Amino acid sequence: MSRPRKPDSPFKRFNSSPEVIRLVVLMYVRFPLSLRNVEDLLFERGIDICHETVRFWWNRFGPMFAADIRRQRASRMRGFRHWKWHLDEVYEKINGEMHYLWRAVDQEGEVLESYVTKTRDKDAALRFMKKTLKRHGKAEAIVTDGLKSYPAAMQVLGNQDKQEVGRWANNRVENSHLPFRRRERAMLRFRQMKSLQKFASVHANIHNHFSQERHLVDRQTYKAARSAALAEWQNLMT
Repeated sequence: MSRPRKPDSPFKRFNSSPEVIRLVVLMYVRFPLSLRNVEDLLFERGIDICHETVRFWWNRFGPMFAADIRRQRASRMRGFRHWKWHLDEVYEKINGEMHYLWRAVDQEGEVLESYVTKTRDKDAALRFMKKTLKRHGKAEAIVTDGLKSYPAAMQVLGNQDKQEVGRWANNRVENSHLPFRRRERAMLRFRQMKSLQKFASVHANIHNHFSQERHLVDRQTYKAARSAALAEWQNLMT
């Protein structure tokens, strides 16, 4: 009986090592750096690549790394039933046209889902919430702002009794927009809805992976958690 064939490595046909590719994707997605900033920082470390290579690698490998992180975290968290979700949406201008980036985070501030739409009506809220529920299961409570699209969508889903609305109750998700906003400014915004959706999803998962809530733990605990996150990152797609 023949053994099942092991899938080919995604790095198979690339001259650069997986370690360099992971470093490039990490630097560009996680930190507010431009493509040329990453090129210059790598050159200082003896790695000579073009800024267009940085663009190609994050587009090619960023979604793969994000999906691997999401699978691992989802499998650990899906059995956790005491979730309180926070939902919010922010304006995003693409080529002069207004779009909306919806975001769902849990009570710990971990981004569960990012979703881009052209409107913020009931249908858009319903699509966003269905996607989040399908991927992450159910929550005990869902905190929103006063946008009327949320209760309309939740009435269709039959979970309107779980909605909570308060003046400062949604600060958790509003603060979660800040890392992405900083990263977005370095990229000089987006030119396509598709590219915004892609980068928002990749950024959310990589940000989750390295977010250690350093202000809540002592230095030794933080260092151990950071080292574990980095070691897990270095083993992605192996």
